[in-house]
Amino acid sequence: MTSLHSNTLFHWSTDDFLCWFLRGLAGVAGTIVILIVTFLIMEALPVLQGIGLLRFFTDPSWHPAEGFYNLTPMLWGTVFAMAGSVLIATPLGILSAVFCHYYAPVSLGKLYRRLIELLAGIPSVVYGFWGLVVLVPMIGEIHPPGQSLLAGILILTIMILPTIALMADASLANVPQQYLRGAAALGLPRWATIRGVVFPAAKSGLFTGVILETGRAIGETMAILMVCGNVVQTPSSLFDPIRTLTANIALEMAYALGDHRAALFVSGLVLMAMIVALAIAAEWISRGRIYG
Repeated sequence: MTSLHSNTLFHWSTDDFLCWFLRGLAGVAGTIVILIVTFLIMEALPVLQGIGLLRFFTDPSWHPAEGFYNLTPMLWGTVFAMAGSVLIATPLGILSAVFCHYYAPVSLGKLYRRLIELLAGIPSVVYGFWGLVVLVPMIGEIHPPGQSLLAGILILTIMILPTIALMADASLANVPQQYLRGAAALGLPRWATIRGVVFPAAKSGLFTGVILETGRAIGETMAILMVCGNVVQTPSSLFDPIRTLTANIALEMAYALGDHRAALFVSGLVLMAMIVALAIAAEWISRGRIYG
């Protein structure tokens, strides 16, 4: 009896230690995020106090040397590139995972997964270099100059495709087999089973994949910098060059001083605000799906 009691105490103490250890790790992660946001605010504060936040969206242009700090064209460039790539990559990734699970031979499905994993591990600069020497000239033959919003959308699509494809693959793999057996017993065709049974059962994982790919599309820098032309303007067509907020920071931080440098940190705050808005929207939609 004493031995059993001591073993129970030992297990409880181990569980408690693990619980507090995990809480500590979570606290460290949260602290890092808070420190990053605090650092951005402190660095951006001088220009925010000097010219105010409104001018970052109402100034005539982005020319910090002349005192103009309009971020709106770059914000639109970021949003358009992100939205276009997510709209293309999401159905491609989900349907490719469906093909891998329910239509492809087992050997082909395994090969597909290995290729997608390989695609996920390629550095972004390699994507950018390929886009610059292959994709941009192809677009330039259709409509000069080639470096454009369209090039950014296509290169981002290729970059975020592995994220949604692998998340969709994992989500479909976790659908309970009894759901599929029940659908087969009812005589449902394969696509009807996928649409009416598999997708609702896997929607949480699929939605998480969409959020992750969107976050990566917003934060990508190097490939976008190489293929989009880096012209500060609001695009009127897919063939117009653009500059994103991330590319702007990478291009100008090396020589920026004073208010110019602080304005780049405002760009970072805008990016953080976009990520926070994405997280809030994801939580809101997720709660609506759970409780609705």
